[in-house]
Amino acid sequence: MIQTIRTQRPPITIRNCDAERLGQLAEAAAQRYPATAEFLAGEVARASVAPDSDPLPGIVCMDSALTFRDDTTGKEKQVTLVYPTEADVEAGRISVLTPIGAALIGLSVGQSISFETPSGEQRSLTVLSVSEPN
Repeated sequence: MIQTIRTQRPPITIRNCDAERLGQLAEAAAQRYPATAEFLAGEVARASVAPDSDPLPGIVCMDSALTFRDDTTGKEKQVTLVYPTEADVEAGRISVLTPIGAALIGLSVGQSISFETPSGEQRSLTVLSVSEPN
């Protein structure tokens, strides 16, 4: 099932503590991963920021387990979104400092996002399910 790439980004929500930490992470990574750091910083800047104590059911937060679909290939993948030091691709723990991780942060179930990877490839992902972090 190949779908058309969307160009408008959906509204996203992140927790205040994550917004601060992700902003610092993007700034620190700007020299080493300029395209991804810029994309992550842009996502943080456009996000609605929720108080840390608010439950965010169905929204991709840090340490959320989720299933998403690659809208170009139709393949589904289950991952946990983590900070770079906790990443382990083989264990399904993807860093928020990857193009896919930066695209997923703040999305809610059913939302899709289109983006361009650092290599110029167009991608579109749709969030299918989210489990809140423990």
